Amino acid sequence: MKKRARGAIQGIVQGVGFRPFVYQLAVRYGLSGYVTNTPSGVEVEVEGTWQDIKKFVDTLVSEHPPLAHIASAHWKDIPPKGEVSFKIRESLGGPERSALISPDVSICPECLSEMRDPLNRRFRYPFVNCTNCGPRYTIIMDIPYDRSATTMKKFRMCAACQEEYHDPNNRRFHAQPNACWECGPVATLHNRDGISILCADPVQEGVSLLQKGAILAIKGLGGFHLVVDAANHKAVVRLRKRKHREEKPLAIMVKDIDAALEIAHIDEGEAGLLRSHRRPIVLLKKRRFHGLSPQVAPKNGYFGMMLPYTPLHYLLMEGSFKALVMTSGNMTEEPINTDNQEAFEHLGEIADYFLTHNRDIYLRSDDSVLRVVDHTPRQIRRSRGYVPVPVFLPEELRNLPPVLGVGGELKNTICLTKENRAFLSQHIGDMENLETFEFFRLTVSHLRRILEITPEVIAHDLHPDYLSSKYALEQKEFPTLAVQHHHAHIVSCLAEHGLKGPVIGMAMDGTGLGLDNRIWGGEIFLSDLTSFARKAHFDYVRLPGGDAAARYPWRMALIYLHKTFGEELFNLSIPFVRNLSQSESSIILQMASKGVHSPLTSSCGRFFDAVSSLLGVRHEIAYEGQAAIELEMCQSPNQAGSYPWQVKREGEGWVMKTTEIIRGIVEDIEKGERRGVISGRFHNTLIQMLKDACLKIREESGIEQVAMSGGSFQNITLLRGLTRALTAEGFRVYSHAKVPTNDGSLCLGQAVCAGLRYSGFEGMFEVSYEIHR
Repeated sequence: MKKRARGAIQGIVQGVGFRPFVYQLAVRYGLSGYVTNTPSGVEVEVEGTWQDIKKFVDTLVSEHPPLAHIASAHWKDIPPKGEVSFKIRESLGGPERSALISPDVSICPECLSEMRDPLNRRFRYPFVNCTNCGPRYTIIMDIPYDRSATTMKKFRMCAACQEEYHDPNNRRFHAQPNACWECGPVATLHNRDGISILCADPVQEGVSLLQKGAILAIKGLGGFHLVVDAANHKAVVRLRKRKHREEKPLAIMVKDIDAALEIAHIDEGEAGLLRSHRRPIVLLKKRRFHGLSPQVAPKNGYFGMMLPYTPLHYLLMEGSFKALVMTSGNMTEEPINTDNQEAFEHLGEIADYFLTHNRDIYLRSDDSVLRVVDHTPRQIRRSRGYVPVPVFLPEELRNLPPVLGVGGELKNTICLTKENRAFLSQHIGDMENLETFEFFRLTVSHLRRILEITPEVIAHDLHPDYLSSKYALEQKEFPTLAVQHHHAHIVSCLAEHGLKGPVIGMAMDGTGLGLDNRIWGGEIFLSDLTSFARKAHFDYVRLPGGDAAARYPWRMALIYLHKTFGEELFNLSIPFVRNLSQSESSIILQMASKGVHSPLTSSCGRFFDAVSSLLGVRHEIAYEGQAAIELEMCQSPNQAGSYPWQVKREGEGWVMKTTEIIRGIVEDIEKGERRGVISGRFHNTLIQMLKDACLKIREESGIEQVAMSGGSFQNITLLRGLTRALTAEGFRVYSHAKVPTNDGSLCLGQAVCAGLRYSGFEGMFEVSYEIHR
């Protein structure tokens, strides 16, 4: 007896070959009916025997296309219609959009094989793709995901491509970016003035120029890269000089895993991440004799490495390169360039040549950056390949109102929530200039449109002078909620793990405005999703010059020495003191003593900076976090010692005292101890002190869950060491993997907190928030 069932399937089911998969599955089981795209996902009706329908539904889940992700599938019985065939129907429009959009993904093996086949009509075509690979998020202007709603709409498919596009048995069935030499985008070569250079093969000519030491600006999936031969020291130095990127590591691309193994140590998990269809940059430990310019990643034990992910990249890697530097195509601190003319104007002072194409990028997207820690891939920058896949929240949060979280000032991302899904944007960057702010505004409007989410409340950082906060407060039609920076960090960690709390929340980073108008950054809270109580923090020191103290770690070293030794610091027989400028030191100490542009801070990041400078590792930084990174890198392996520390009761909480640690470090320096040993002991001491504070808080509260967040936990020694130390004491420890532990996750914590508060949820701790209407 014939039955009929209708299914509503949500998830990443558009633009990933899902409809032809459903069609072929229905044919396999002899079912009639249809499949169509809808604004919320895919709708399927199947008619046949009950047994065949059940096989169809089970196989739909177990064998779906590799890029598909089924978030939910709801089926119901409906009356049979007596149809005798199965069809793929045109996409349906509608008022409610909730379809998930696939991220941009790397070229698949089948397309790569075609591109390398001299007998194939797409031989050496730089834009070959199918439903299993190619551009998605960066070319989509609207949904449903049809060609007319992408930047491919200006390319009319030739007869051969049309035939593939309309054939349900072809892997290019409804592959919206489908194209070939006859009808699709083309690559072109230009000089630094943007004037076209005529040549038979622009890509091959680009390879030749790279081999001669030229700097090329190359248009990729989400923006331009600046590219040089990574083994050509002079070329790398020239790129750094022109880009004004003095020391920050440069990302590199290698041909394949074998090439990667020649220059870095790679375990199975890291290799899998490199080869994944997302193709992120993965941080990998350098080999001693790697053969690349030392200026690729100076004073750093790791390379940021990725494999090719576009057809164009594979063609480039046919050159005799050990590796190519593949760094973002922008001036330092500005957004990555996406438009051809914009790139000619902005990058003409850096690049010698431009290898570009005429497929427009609708929305820029930087490369994602991850590292594997204890077999877990952890996000450092979540962008291309991962966005806009949502973070799925617990089902109990499904009924929360839609919220926009606008993030913070550094490593900005934004978050829009809808039901139990949190959509984090690609990396936007540091909100320090108009260009980045305009990118921020574009990203907000674009995500709101393609996800069709109108927020009921906007969440922002407590700091009113952040550009993101100013934006939120200017949106007069929406109520707003200011969420304290470090509480947002902890909530983001809880949200990622589907926890409600309460937890002991440990937020360690460089800076964030506290409730007492001081600069927090070394905080331990009792926290749930909407409230917190501050239970411990690093003791306060002055921050001379405000943000300038982060750029000049020697200032923090001077402040910590003065806090520990007073004026006697100038009698210390250590290199740091001997090399001090008396006049500059006097000015800094006067600023601090009078409180002139010298707010109080409890920052963990600034403590790291101070120790780094004390040891002579880094007195001035060229990029954020450099002093702490190089301090971790210089550690001697397997160092077991530590320094005295104090966790002292003050008022209702605990203060983690730093003076004894500084005193111990100075004594070691005076003894002539190697800085690698001192760095190792310093890290051990922080781990023991933070564990001690958690033990004291657990004794008072009975809470045994710890959530760790903040940029300082990018330090693997601290993350791994503290996780193991707390676990050994019986704590359940949670840290970030799906979203960055740095400020790239703030927007998630803001959005979840604001959604709950807007819905009237009360927290269990003393500090909560009021909606500003």
